[in-house]
Amino acid sequence: MSRYRVLIVGGGTAGIATAARLRRAAVTSIAVLGPSDRHWYQPLWTLVGSGQAWVKETRRIEAKLIPSGVEWIREAATSVDPEAQTVTTDTGSEIGYDYLVMATGLRLDWNGVPGLADSVGHGAVSSNYSYEYAPHTWELIRNMRSGTAIFTQPVGPIKCAGAPQKIAYIASDYWRRQGILDQIRVILVLPGDSMFGVPSWRHALEEIVERYGIEVRLISEMVSLDGASHKATIADHAAGTEEELALGMLHAVPPQRAPEWVAESPLANPASPFGYAEVDKHTLQHRLYPNVFALGDVADLPTSKTGAAVRKQAPVLVANLLVTMRGSGERKSYDGYSSCPFVTARDKMMLAEFDYDLNPAPSFPVIDTTKDRRDMWLLKRYGLPAMYWHGMVKGRV
Repeated sequence: MSRYRVLIVGGGTAGIATAARLRRAAVTSIAVLGPSDRHWYQPLWTLVGSGQAWVKETRRIEAKLIPSGVEWIREAATSVDPEAQTVTTDTGSEIGYDYLVMATGLRLDWNGVPGLADSVGHGAVSSNYSYEYAPHTWELIRNMRSGTAIFTQPVGPIKCAGAPQKIAYIASDYWRRQGILDQIRVILVLPGDSMFGVPSWRHALEEIVERYGIEVRLISEMVSLDGASHKATIADHAAGTEEELALGMLHAVPPQRAPEWVAESPLANPASPFGYAEVDKHTLQHRLYPNVFALGDVADLPTSKTGAAVRKQAPVLVANLLVTMRGSGERKSYDGYSSCPFVTARDKMMLAEFDYDLNPAPSFPVIDTTKDRRDMWLLKRYGLPAMYWHGMVKGRV
């Protein structure tokens, strides 16, 4: 059985950023466990779905991102035994660790809505939550001339919780520019009781939907889909009713949860139905197993699951992991920072940044990011991808 000082499970954003920072701290005997040979910059898939970016721009070869001095194990984890300090893979091999970093990401549950798995990616149904389907979203938007367009968000924590709204705004802006928005009924289905939890941006978003004439269904979700018949059933949980709607196009976001093996492990939060790893929300250290840490989408943290959150979590996790390894030092605290770049038109964006207490946490204090702006859209399209590839995954920012 191979054994490593630090085993990182997951080769996505959180895993690679953590590995890079550990190597910069001169930690040795590190392994990244993950099967995918491709690495994706997922935040740009919204613009792929609006015809403003190409899928190939969001992809890199995983092998080129593995930091020097880190071993890449191209297998998939299937179970973890925190008592024995081992992870089992899909080949049946066991990997031992002294310290474990959980960075597995989450699982898109396309079967979580009856009919969605069979419908998504063709016909009138798409989703920007997959590189396979995002180009189809743009086909649907540009070919839509009349009828009903539905944009949904599921119940429960999801990655990039602003994405279900962004594509609705971009599509509406496109149809307005084409002079056909008044012929299209746009419905936005949201599970919460408001557009957004932070008042400053909530009020701005309410103005956006009013600008486009979008019909917002709060405390609602899509509960079934008949793709062949172009019909979706929307449940209004406040009223206790369901309505079947005929649709011209549907952008659906699948329910999301932890990978099954994580949810079934001792690392999962037993109080949560979604199976994410239970860690202290400030130290990112597991509550029961002090040699286990978690960050990114798999961590059960009361904040939005975004790449921006990972950017702030990685340095905190690495600092606290080093303190644990050395037995002394000053611990760092993660304040829950996350951000939602709300693209509100084909050339405008506003940047919502906040902490655990939903207090604004602006990176650009001199700019009013509650207003949608052209320069913020340029940041989204060009600045943030560059920062990601050249800074974040290299452990520099």
